[in-house]
Amino acid sequence: MDIKDSVALVTGANRGLGRHLAQQLLERGAAKVYATARRPELVDLPGVEVLRLDITDPESVAQAAAAAQDVTLLVNNAGIATFADLVTGDKAAIRLELETAFWGTLEMVRAFAPILRANGGGAIVNLNSAMSWVAADRANAYHVAKAAQWALTSGVRLELASQNTRVAGVYLGMTDTGHQQWWDGPMGDPAVAVGAMLDGLEADQLEILVDDLATGAKAALSADPRDFYPAAA
Repeated sequence: MDIKDSVALVTGANRGLGRHLAQQLLERGAAKVYATARRPELVDLPGVEVLRLDITDPESVAQAAAAAQDVTLLVNNAGIATFADLVTGDKAAIRLELETAFWGTLEMVRAFAPILRANGGGAIVNLNSAMSWVAADRANAYHVAKAAQWALTSGVRLELASQNTRVAGVYLGMTDTGHQQWWDGPMGDPAVAVGAMLDGLEADQLEILVDDLATGAKAALSADPRDFYPAAA
């Protein structure tokens, strides 16, 4: 997809990857960028059109869709991480992970698919994760939700092909967005990660693997689980 002259809508654009996405879309020549957030007053990026949006609220999604009928590129970036495990974690937190990554993303796709069709097809980009493909202690609710989002991405890609809407998934590891104080390992540069995402979109990649962790996680799907999860062997 050619980003130049597109009309993009980015969810969760008030911080982190979402803010970088909105900024770089403008820099690459997007005609308009809707920057959305549950708290729109926190969006501080010049040049964007700000909309209030909570992807877990169907009425909020419908209002955003009504206000953005010219969208040709939907970027589903909004997400959450509760750090809940599955066996002993808070069930409400697990449900919230799925409500956001799966149901929220699906709500956005269903609301904007007719708009994209009317505008020639366009594209959808879902910000998935390397953890769509691997589990980890303290993040298994996130893993399940992102695995569901990966499956959703594959499914809607097939369903929307007939209307000429391209659907891409983005997969990346830990990225320094200022909200990973608990993590002491290496992190990627968010500006570099977003640049790679948009390069992949313009190159018409369906699965955009941003870093080595994402590449390794994808490869692990065909490996022996004992090699990837030695503690569980």
